[in-house]
Amino acid sequence: MNKQQLANKIWQSANRMRSKIEAHEYKDYILGFIFYKFLSDKEVEFLKKDGYEDDDIKENAHENNEPLVDYCQQHLGYFIAYDNLFSTWLAKGSSFTVDNVRTALSAFNRLISETQKKVFSKIFNTLETGLSKLGDSTSSQTKSISELIQLIKDIPTDGKQDYDVLGFIYEYLISNFAANAGKKAGEFYTPHEVSQLMSEIVAHQLRYRDKIEIYDPTSGSGSLLITIGKSVAKYTKSKDDIMYYAQELKENTYNLTRMNLVMRGIKPDNIFTRCGDTLEQDW
Repeated sequence: MNKQQLANKIWQSANRMRSKIEAHEYKDYILGFIFYKFLSDKEVEFLKKDGYEDDDIKENAHENNEPLVDYCQQHLGYFIAYDNLFSTWLAKGSSFTVDNVRTALSAFNRLISETQKKVFSKIFNTLETGLSKLGDSTSSQTKSISELIQLIKDIPTDGKQDYDVLGFIYEYLISNFAANAGKKAGEFYTPHEVSQLMSEIVAHQLRYRDKIEIYDPTSGSGSLLITIGKSVAKYTKSKDDIMYYAQELKENTYNLTRMNLVMRGIKPDNIFTRCGDTLEQDW
């Protein structure tokens, strides 16, 4: 299945699962779980590169293993215990419940590195506080979440593909949620064609600078910043020379900015974001 087919499958299934939740709200759930999968898979990949096998991770990746917690926090900015990994949720099968998600999200916020709180702190707030909207009971919430994680489990997050499949699917879902949200879409998505034109204009103006800083005062999902970054990167020695600044008023949309930037491979040290009203508290 290619990236377009996988994206279509996820979008169509998400529409069937959406029930009474509006598109502009449901995006926060599905995109939030995709981001959690990304972080979870990234930690597993990181540990395996260090020589850990699956059994080693199961035995050692726990909160009381302070050296490993510190090691992950130092290199990743966060730590996820084995019991809270996305892959562990899948392995639980019928024993998985919504409480596993609540426990995992609470633990994630507690185990963020002090130096990376600006990027990761409360990033899952919208997802965590809104789980009750996915059903009237624990069993119905569990059913909805189980269907959702099964839906996204095949999204590759290791970056080994010739094309950024994860980024493509994320962008595809955001654009489709925007199209279905109608007038509410402007707050979190700039059409790709507009973003592309703006990014080429900005990149042309910045092409001779050694240090590049780009800022979006109403960042939405962060797609415009990312598009500008890609255009600017053509004129820099390294994409890590680009600093990203973003401000966004609504917390759920602000969280999308941070998720999107991190998933596109931008170093947390290069990400500077703030949740605030640009008209009253411009950066």
